[in-house]
Amino acid sequence: MVKVTIDRSGCISCESCWTLCPGIFEQNPEDAFSEITERYRVNDNPAEDGEDLADCAVEAADSCPVTVIFVEG
Repeated sequence: MVKVTIDRSGCISCESCWTLCPGIFEQNPEDAFSEITERYRVNDNPAEDGEDLADCAVEAADSCPVTVIFVEG
């Protein structure tokens, strides 16, 4: 199980996370910043899922130019 969080206040809406990993990340239509897809949201931000999306989440975190995506577990 992995836990993915985004510090949305630092997001620059570069699109890399939701392009690389659309199963976990999406663009919020109200403010254009990245957010966790509703399917994986826990308390409005963290995502928790098994190992099947872990590699994708790590790739997205590594690609984030402002390093606001955190993957634990």
